[in-house]
Parts: sequence; structure tokens; C-alpha cells
Amino acid sequence: MKKILFKGCGTAISTPFDENGVNLKEFEKLVENQIQNKVDAIIVCGTTGEASTMTEEEKIATIQCAIQTSHGRVPIIAGTGGNNTKQVIEYSKKIETLGVDGLLIVTPYYNKCTQNGLIIHYKEIAKNVSLPIILYSVPSRTGVNIEPKTCLELSKIENIVAIKEASGNLSQVAEIAHLCGDALQIYSGNDDQVLPILSIGGIGVISVLSNVMPAYTHTMVQNFLDGNFAKAKQMQLDAIPLIQALFSEVNPIAVKAALNILGYDFGIPRLPLTKMSESKENILKTELLKLQQK
Repeated sequence: MKKILFKGCGTAISTPFDENGVNLKEFEKLVENQIQNKVDAIIVCGTTGEASTMTEEEKIATIQCAIQTSHGRVPIIAGTGGNNTKQVIEYSKKIETLGVDGLLIVTPYYNKCTQNGLIIHYKEIAKNVSLPIILYSVPSRTGVNIEPKTCLELSKIENIVAIKEASGNLSQVAEIAHLCGDALQIYSGNDDQVLPILSIGGIGVISVLSNVMPAYTHTMVQNFLDGNFAKAKQMQLDAIPLIQALFSEVNPIAVKAALNILGYDFGIPRLPLTKMSESKENILKTELLKLQQK
């Protein structure tokens, strides 16, 4: 079996911005809170972290902050994907030297390569780094889906160890699990599908919800892994209204608003993303309070 980076709940962590750039002091507070509340990994500079509007200098400083704060207590996984294979390789090699535990690499976006192009893209990256790689399939954002047979081909590469599956297509996830088995671990990329994916062989979630409900999300997954299926099911269902509120506007608009509600100073997303609408933020506050009370 290949190396398992983590089992359970990994947080796709948000990045706080202020007028000077990344607010590393506030970011450190959230990372520490996540660890204290038993999340199993932290994923830095992904979609929720707004990597697409960060400079390379900002991303490196943020990743370094996560590594230093964690101090080996949980794995730190860095998002290094992009739509230029050469640049992804160069950047991934640079991030590897910082001491992260793994890389999350989203499919190329905008130029929309073929399945063969995906295979070559990921093979080129994998042979240039030694770190474990998690593939990231989120076709609603990138326009590119990693098909099951492509997953099978990529699972033959030693340091491609897992996929964050955010297609929303459970039939596809089941086929990936069937074809790849232990050669490609599966993480849910959607908070509303954690238990369905665990039930067909997934080993965890890379979560937005856990930014604001870390202990809850960890416990939900752990309950399932421990065989407490009824409890896990109820927790998944109880979380649905908050999950819907967290995705009522494009992620990470709502999760930043939720973190601010909880007392963090995470500011607002960078343009072209904008502040959450007042009406939806009011619903978010209500659902956040409800789940906290469960």
C-alpha cells in the first residue's frame, strides 16, 4: 500500500488578508485552533485559501507559517497546481524544500487539456518531485474532470497517492474506488458527500466546513471510521444546512464571513471575489449557531 498522508478530516484552510497582504498572525491563530480541535491535516493555499490571487512570496510565507505553527503535529499539504506544467514543476520543487508533507495539485484550468494531457501533465510533475501528490478534480471550477480510467493510469505512479474528488458524481467516485483500490486513496472534496464517499472506500475529507467546525468535522469522520455509522450519519445530516450556507456564494466568500463571525479577523476575499451579501450572511450566522449548539 502507498503512503497515506492522513485519514480523517483535513482542513482546506482559509487565508486572512489585510491592507499589508497576508495577516500571518491571524492565520497562525486559526492553524493552532485547528490542531487543538483535532483536525488530521491542514491544506494550505488551495481553492479556499485563495491561492489564485496570492503572489508566490505570499504563498511561500503562508505555507512556512503553517509548517512552523504545526511543528510536526499534523501533516501540512500545499496546493501547487496550475495550468502551465513547467511552472507547476518549478513551483512544486520550490515548495518541496520548505518541508511540507505533500502536494495537492488541481487539474489545469482554462486551457482544458485532454485525458491524455492530464496523464502526461501529472506524470511530468510526479517525476520531478519526491513528495506524495494528491490529485484534485473539481470540474465545476476548472472545466476538466479526471475520469476513472485516467485515475487508474495515474495510480500506477508511486508518489501519486490520492485524489480529492469534488466532481459531485458518486457513480464516478465508486468507479475510481473499484478500479484503483488501495493504489489511490480517495478524499471527499465536498462537505455534503463525506459519508457517501467514506461508504465506498474513501478515507477522509478535505473540508471547508472544518474551518469553522473543526472538532465537529473530525468527530463526524472518526465516528464513521470507528464504525459508529448511525452517529456519523446524523452528524452529516445535521451539518447540511450550514454546509449549504457556506456554499450559498462562491467559496471562500462565506467561510471568510463565518470566520469573522467567530471572532477572527480574516477580512474579505480578494477581487474578483467580494464580501458576502447581508441576507445570506444572516442565514449563515443562524446555521452556524444552530450547529454549534448540537
